[in-house]
Amino acid sequence: MPVHQSPLGALPSRFKRERLLIIGCGDVGQRVVRVQRHVRVVALTSSSERVAALRAQGVTPIVGNLDVPASLQRLAGWATRVLHLAPPPLQGSTDPRTLTLTRLLMRRSAPRSVVYGSTSGVYGDCAGDWVDESRRVNPITPRAQRRVDAEARVRHVGRLRSSTVRVSVLRIPGIYAPDRDGGTPRERLLRGTPVLAREDDVFTNHIHADDLARACQLALWRGQPQRIYNVNDDSQLLMGDYFDMAASLYGLAKPPRISRAQAQTELPAMQLSFMSESRRMVNTRMKRELRLQLRYADVEQGLM
Repeated sequence: MPVHQSPLGALPSRFKRERLLIIGCGDVGQRVVRVQRHVRVVALTSSSERVAALRAQGVTPIVGNLDVPASLQRLAGWATRVLHLAPPPLQGSTDPRTLTLTRLLMRRSAPRSVVYGSTSGVYGDCAGDWVDESRRVNPITPRAQRRVDAEARVRHVGRLRSSTVRVSVLRIPGIYAPDRDGGTPRERLLRGTPVLAREDDVFTNHIHADDLARACQLALWRGQPQRIYNVNDDSQLLMGDYFDMAASLYGLAKPPRISRAQAQTELPAMQLSFMSESRRMVNTRMKRELRLQLRYADVEQGLM
């Protein structure tokens, strides 16, 4: 009886080497590639212009589009591990891209683990409370609602094949790194964008891109079935204090402070949405179960 051949490299189904599929191989995905060992990596990209750059990093690129299901058929049944970092569409309250992907994963042989990179925005406004993974989601923005839908789609895969597929969801706050495009507050400080007055300010959470990449890699191997993980550092900063600290590090002027009422008339809606949610995320589960030791435990250390 002939052995089924994979369309990606003609690998027989009995082949034992781990094979990682990264969906959404941007900055964080490429950092994940750099911390992998003895794993063949394939990355889905919607841009043919990125093919050469991915190959230079030792990644096998596959050109496809999550909005065009017919372009994804070669991915079915190939991966033993899947890291899903692709964002939802910019409109709507659901994520049809993740729905397409999860249906694809159920064809042929299912992967051993699936890790989905979500957002801490699914918690909504918590009025500065400490938030662990047992807290119910309360998405306020359509952006967060799409992420809640995506989480449900991915976890459904684990429920259908709970004995073979371990699904982990990472809830990720603000990602930063000095070598990441737009990964520091320098440009915002140079623009003089205001922050909220202390009495109106909100707690904000952060994770260095390198620590996030390591969390993704560890979750692929150590994540528990149907488990949610807050992935954030140990910082406990109000947003205004964060920008004040960064201004001191860069030798720049601290941003002006304005009231919430002023912000509602002076700032764009996207920026206001981040100023409308306050929470302090608990990362105990990440440290205990994934055994991630943060290299950048606080933002000041990571920005230096």
